[in-house]
Amino acid sequence: MDYAVIADAYEKIEATTKRLEMTDLLVDLLKKTPKNVIAKVVYLTQGKLYPDFVGLEIGVAEKLAIKALAKASGRKDIELLQLLSTIGDIGEVAEEVMKKKKQTTFGAQKTLKMLEVYETLDRMANKTGSGAVGSKMAFLAGLLSYASPKEAKFILRTVTGNLRLGIADMTVLDALAIAYGGGKEARELIERAYNISSDLGRVANVVAEKGLAGIKKFQVVVFEPIRPMLAERLSSPEEILEKLGGKCVAEYKYDGERVQAHKKGNEVVLYSRRMESISDQYPDAVELVRNNVNAEEAILEAECVAVDVETGELLPFQELMHRRRKYGVKEAMEQYPVSLFMFDALYVDGKDLTLDAYPLRRTLLEKAVKENDRVKAAKQRKTSSVKELEEFFEEAIEDGCEGLICKSVGADSVYQAGARGWMWIKYKRDYKSEMTDTVDLVVVGAFHGRGKRAGAYGALLLAAYNKEADTFETVTKLGTGFTDDDLKKLPELLREHVVPRKPSRVQSTLAADVWFEPNVVLEVLGAEITLSPIHLCALNSIRKGSGLAIRFPRFTGKYRTDKAAEDATTSAEVVEMYRNQLKQIGAA
Repeated sequence: MDYAVIADAYEKIEATTKRLEMTDLLVDLLKKTPKNVIAKVVYLTQGKLYPDFVGLEIGVAEKLAIKALAKASGRKDIELLQLLSTIGDIGEVAEEVMKKKKQTTFGAQKTLKMLEVYETLDRMANKTGSGAVGSKMAFLAGLLSYASPKEAKFILRTVTGNLRLGIADMTVLDALAIAYGGGKEARELIERAYNISSDLGRVANVVAEKGLAGIKKFQVVVFEPIRPMLAERLSSPEEILEKLGGKCVAEYKYDGERVQAHKKGNEVVLYSRRMESISDQYPDAVELVRNNVNAEEAILEAECVAVDVETGELLPFQELMHRRRKYGVKEAMEQYPVSLFMFDALYVDGKDLTLDAYPLRRTLLEKAVKENDRVKAAKQRKTSSVKELEEFFEEAIEDGCEGLICKSVGADSVYQAGARGWMWIKYKRDYKSEMTDTVDLVVVGAFHGRGKRAGAYGALLLAAYNKEADTFETVTKLGTGFTDDDLKKLPELLREHVVPRKPSRVQSTLAADVWFEPNVVLEVLGAEITLSPIHLCALNSIRKGSGLAIRFPRFTGKYRTDKAAEDATTSAEVVEMYRNQLKQIGAA
């Protein structure tokens, strides 16, 4: 397969903002792709070489990419850097300079093959240690020297981690369903396979080679993280019990980092809720799983919580963030040791439990875990009483938790991988009052600062996630709660996500000075939720022509690095919070 076929498709996809058109173009590309390399094409279209849980990145900074481009094009680094500062996109810089090079080049040019591009990038990603930088530059320059201007554009965007196609995983699933599943109605089956593997490439390979029959036999595999099940939220125990059929299991909601522990023999890997390996940051937690999980093979979910060394008390989430580091892990481990509170079993000794009811999963979890002071099953209580649920809630707060997760115990209480549903419901104290609950919102744009903030961002444009439409809908402008350090940090944090125009998945009537691909999630606290003629969050849900907006938002100081953009507060949740807020006002 020629890489030019992929570059042509990418150019057309980039040129449209219409999701259906993107899907059709992707279907066309997938149908042109030989089945034996479809996984690689899917990874490349995601801007990567492997699924995220493998943890292997190409790792090319812009400076190194510029050096490789200079070598391939015969131009000077300084010229290319000046062009980059003017154009703002290294891919477009590559396209422009390679056009001029091709105009002065005579003779035959080698045709770049997709496999050659993929394998070269793979060699670059695997190059480490002494001489790695030079080797990467040589590999990349060699690739660029044969690339057409359009191919060079997308190769450089890929290696620098900013492909800018605006294609989400859900779009790829739609395309696979149409290309190989007979139509969009096959999407649910294919999505299930993705949700239990977090590997779009493997899913694509199976559906292309074996069709829906192969997808139906798709299996959970240890060391392939399962996409986490998420909870809805309600504001009162009465509503929760009514929604869950009059009874539930209420479980402590610990204020920690959710981890998925995979164990096979003595090998243990911990994955974050974003399906990234975080074992290196929590070597003590790895050891706890190794020594306290009886099963030979298991996939268990736990909350990893920081503990006060002197008192044994549970510490808030912010303290745990000292553990999210590459260096000084041993010192941080001693200063901020962790405990594991296990709350679900997804796979034990060859048995996929995701389609089993929650009570059975909990029973098998308790059998699989050998408890001690630092490893325990999450504290829970089965109840059908509003009074008992309130009492248990107060107990959870007293013990340093955020509140409760109330879980269905019905026969249909399966593990809804990758979904947010009413099988689990969050109950936190601050839902009882007007917008004192925090929300996690996605940064989609920024406005330049003035006065003291000149040269920095004066405000950020934030959005909630609309799961049904797979879009991000603006809900507020955030300009308060930032420290001086935050104001310095934000441009650097957001720089790699800058795009030249509003991303196709962002819904906004406001024109930001700078646009970002949805990626960075911030925790925000607001005063109230109101109807808005400007913001598009949950447009027409409450009143025709109006969206919802958060008034007087304030940054809490918490960067939700543990959350992907799609894990942010949803538009549907904002609607629910608005309605609950009205109930509280009415009751007052």
